[in-house]
Amino acid sequence: MTVVRRPRTGPGARHRPWPLCRRCCGLALDLGSARTRAWISGRGALLDVPTVTFPGAGAHHPVQRGAIVDVPGTARMLDRLLGHRLPRLTRPLVVVTTPVLDGPVYRERARAAVRVLRPSAVLTVPSARAVALAAAADLARPLLVVDIGAHLTEVVLLSDGAVFDARRTALGTVDLADADAGTDASAEIGEAVATMVTSMLRQDRTFLTADALSRGALLAGGGALRPDLTRRLIDRLRAPLRVVPAPHTAAVRGAARILRAAHGHPSAGGEPPPGFGPLSG
Repeated sequence: MTVVRRPRTGPGARHRPWPLCRRCCGLALDLGSARTRAWISGRGALLDVPTVTFPGAGAHHPVQRGAIVDVPGTARMLDRLLGHRLPRLTRPLVVVTTPVLDGPVYRERARAAVRVLRPSAVLTVPSARAVALAAAADLARPLLVVDIGAHLTEVVLLSDGAVFDARRTALGTVDLADADAGTDASAEIGEAVATMVTSMLRQDRTFLTADALSRGALLAGGGALRPDLTRRLIDRLRAPLRVVPAPHTAAVRGAARILRAAHGHPSAGGEPPPGFGPLSG
């Protein structure tokens, strides 16, 4: 015999978690040019592996300079890395970090690649916002985020948690390692960041950039682990820097916070928490 109970309604009814989450796990994902990082809810572990379609000398890199250049290759990589780690017969809710300036193209390609994991829904979030969440930063005030990755450096101004202005350059920590003898790549990155911040200051009529810079920029990404580069940035910006704890994994940890918030969201209609990107099936 099957017993059907009507749900409680009215002021005394308790909020239910997302219906999606009763049958599926969740996945936070940061697709970097050099490293892919993933956090699976309930596992308590962070996966941090090279972004390659297959290991070995002939490895192909499907993400380059912050852009997904090979969607099928990215999908094969995700299936190889995560397909066997997700519980069987589940459709995970996936939160994906995205570069700020790639916009709809990156989000469309990311969703197409993630489809191999059979997600129930995909939620995207700008990497800079994810970094701020990982650092537990005060989003009520303007915040300047400097994210130095392997192949891409972004400078993003957040106001009330939303992207207000952004700049980027196709330079990163890989360029530090590949620099020719006599070439100071850290100086080049430091100069590029200083130029981007100067441009933001000149074009900002609201003084939000100046306010955020005076409070200290938030530094994340693998470049934040390089003391020489950090010193160079402090000298060029003439402003304090606050390095996010474990800066190379900050973006995926921020995405994991969004995932946890989404799992506890009271909406039964599948709407995302306020302030985050749209869901897609």
